[in-house]
Amino acid sequence: MTDPGVTDDNNRVARKAGRGIIWNFLAYGLGKVVVLLTTSILARLLTKDDFGLVSVAVIAINYLAVVKDLGLGVALVQRRENVDEAANTVFTINLIIGVLLSVIVVPIAPFVAEYFKEPMVIPVLRWLGVSFAINALGSVHVIWLMRELDYRRKFIPDMGNAVVKGVVSIGMAYAGFGVWALVFGQILGAVASVILVWIVLPWRPRLMLNKKITAALMQFGASVIGGDILGVFIDNIDYIVVGKLFGLENLSIYTLAFRLPEMLLIGNLWVMGNVTFSAFSSIQDKPDEMRRGLLASVRFIQMIAVPISLGLFLGADPIVRVVFGEQWLDVIPILRVLAIYAWVYSVGYHVGDVYKAIGRPDILFKLTILTLIVIVPFILIGSRFGMIGIAWGHLFAVLIRRVVSIIVATRFIKVPATDIFKELKPSMQGGAAMVFVVLIVLYATKDISPFLQLAFVVLSGAASYLGVLWVVERENLIRLARTIGVPL
Repeated sequence: MTDPGVTDDNNRVARKAGRGIIWNFLAYGLGKVVVLLTTSILARLLTKDDFGLVSVAVIAINYLAVVKDLGLGVALVQRRENVDEAANTVFTINLIIGVLLSVIVVPIAPFVAEYFKEPMVIPVLRWLGVSFAINALGSVHVIWLMRELDYRRKFIPDMGNAVVKGVVSIGMAYAGFGVWALVFGQILGAVASVILVWIVLPWRPRLMLNKKITAALMQFGASVIGGDILGVFIDNIDYIVVGKLFGLENLSIYTLAFRLPEMLLIGNLWVMGNVTFSAFSSIQDKPDEMRRGLLASVRFIQMIAVPISLGLFLGADPIVRVVFGEQWLDVIPILRVLAIYAWVYSVGYHVGDVYKAIGRPDILFKLTILTLIVIVPFILIGSRFGMIGIAWGHLFAVLIRRVVSIIVATRFIKVPATDIFKELKPSMQGGAAMVFVVLIVLYATKDISPFLQLAFVVLSGAASYLGVLWVVERENLIRLARTIGVPL
């Protein structure tokens, strides 16, 4: 007989995780609506070189940011003893690292500028480097909220960041500040986020370093940081190659092509990963519950991933014309390939969260090494065929990574591959109906304005997909709604 206390505890975790996902989605979704509107406006106000300059600087920032907490944030979420003292230790370490990174950017900037043959990268990168010190002040507060699955309060600093960044960037762009509109939008958005997270979470850190706790956190974080370093290299190698071989203007085209899949799907996976890792950590000693949770996450993610990826692939033409403008039409073919990439990337994505939750991030690290070995030759070969070839190289590399990752999961987590692929069935059925309907609508609306065509595509695609999903998945959708507290 199942212990009622255990069942209640599992239900509590499920409800908390479900609500965490909803609040995280709300924060992320509304934030990205603001970002999308901001990008749409800025794409018409700024030049391609402006976007390219910031893209180069962001690449360098991403590489440095990977060591901003040495994996201690993940270790703190997973930790179950002396948590308050550990949090103060992590805050102190993060602050030291943040300040050091902001200083290190100053001598590094000229080398980045030399690589891309663009001297303006130097001041842009140095100013963006200030964000390391700023973000360090609020990083542990954010970790506390994630650890407690309190994404309702995390919503406030997340939205504050997006709104302030958008308002500042657009205002400065209209005033003629060019690339600096993007730079100071980023910085002031970070400032707003830190101020708001200190307001919503009353925890006040103390500067301290506990050697024993530091050693334990470092031991756990070592594999995490190793995987993160490789992950950042993998995620940015295409930008590095495009910027070096094809120049800043083409880098801006490739960056915008990646912006929509990243914003609408890949970013959602990162958002859900924060919740699922925390939830899996809370049931790390219950393998059966973890397996069920993993399969449920695959099913839920695919319900979101399939329509987004198909929508971007099928509607790429009107989407680019409406969102970015006629001057960005070169984005369309690259966007279509990256839409497929985003879907493959989403399949089985949260297997890695299980490895981290049970204290085996080394498995994820080894899989990341495999990805690195595969992606470099694919990207270099693809570069011979231009930016579209690089996008295809990314796609083939992630396909290999996902196949291997699922094979490893079947052996280590003991989840049969057939069970994982069964979770894709409802979304695939809805996707098939969506493709049929949207292709008809695209043909029927080919002579009307891009805005109206996009509206018809979105409405018809959503209606056909959700209609099929409601027929084949009604019980699970109702159960999900009840889990997160929606009365039905």
